[in-house]
Amino acid sequence: MIKIQDVAVSELPKSIGEAFQGGFLGRRYKVDGEEYAVIVAGKDGRLRGTWGEYGQDVVGARSCINGATNTDAMAEAGSDAAKEARALRLGGFDDWHVPSRDQLEMIYRDFKPTADENYCTYRDGDNPTTGEYPYTPDRPAQTTIAAFQEGGEHAIEPGCYMSSTQYSPHGAYAQDFCVGLTLNFYKGLEVRALAVRTIHIVH
Repeated sequence: MIKIQDVAVSELPKSIGEAFQGGFLGRRYKVDGEEYAVIVAGKDGRLRGTWGEYGQDVVGARSCINGATNTDAMAEAGSDAAKEARALRLGGFDDWHVPSRDQLEMIYRDFKPTADENYCTYRDGDNPTTGEYPYTPDRPAQTTIAAFQEGGEHAIEPGCYMSSTQYSPHGAYAQDFCVGLTLNFYKGLEVRALAVRTIHIVH
């Protein structure tokens, strides 16, 4: 079972994208008055596999924000992508998981690799956790973090990445890292995934 680590706010880097605890600091956000952040793995934390079995209802993987509990449920149900994430040991940490739908969307906003225009519908970019509004063609823009820009050392390759959030017994949510589409995909398909950690920020 993944245990979310407490980290003192004084220990955090000042900026998104700075190296920290096995990866790179992502966006800070609040859930029920508690503050959290994601840590995004670099190139050595890119995964590929299937979400799980098509038609299997994984009840514990319905959270739109808690990727850790989702990933535990996925792994228990047999997901090879979740098992690969759970087996990672990066920077001395073993609490890596597949990000939830809302965590993955935050990562797109801050680590978008390309300068391509965003696809804009009523739901693309609408993130209830952060209160962000849907995308415009030029927002979010290409990340300013050089290592994550297209061609950079840790750039997220453009394309579709799975979240750990189940959409239905047949599918799960995904995020496109080229033009920003919010997608649903069939669970049995092999899809790329990012490894992340979730930390609880203590003030």
